[in-house]
Amino acid sequence: PVTAGSVVVPYGHVIGNEKWRGSEVAQKLQGKVRLIFEEGLGLVDFHLSNRTCILYISEADLVAGDEFKRKLVRFRNASNLRGLVIVEKTQLSDQYFSAVQKLVVLELGMVLLPVAKQGEAAQLIVQLVSVCVREQSRDQGSNPFLRKQRPQLAEPALLQTAQHIPGVGKTKALLLLQHFGSIHRLCNASISELEQVVGQTAAQQIHTF
Repeated sequence: PVTAGSVVVPYGHVIGNEKWRGSEVAQKLQGKVRLIFEEGLGLVDFHLSNRTCILYISEADLVAGDEFKRKLVRFRNASNLRGLVIVEKTQLSDQYFSAVQKLVVLELGMVLLPVAKQGEAAQLIVQLVSVCVREQSRDQGSNPFLRKQRPQLAEPALLQTAQHIPGVGKTKALLLLQHFGSIHRLCNASISELEQVVGQTAAQQIHTF
């Protein structure tokens, strides 16, 4: 896996793994972003900026078994890039989705973005590129709820995830994320650590959940 700084992505470009050349994703991206293909990207499918990349899990990957899980864990352990996981959620792969969600969001603390097909993934990549371009051009330290290295993009997804916990609304979700920094750390927090942030009753509910 690559680390930040080892792949330089020109402003507003996307660097795609050579294996995606000729795919539907690549065809739909043509004309919307400047797409360059490179070999040797390792586990990464698309680089959106020097810090942000995409790992793509297709319907076939989900049905084929656990290889994609090993790929994600290896990436998480060896890379300091912000990895966004796009997964194809179709009628065929729907039965595997909750397990993928648990692994990606709760265990690895990464952002999961479900799509129905490759064309939808291409639209999402175009939107993400514009977010990355905006991020690169403004001060990273402007959001008090996020540490500087925390992805600005992840905030809505993390907030949404935290609000699925019983008894946690937007305010408590913000407090918890501000304190623990990630869903992964929140999941592993003790009752006493949680109590310091949200009080005894909510802490018990969160810990049980």
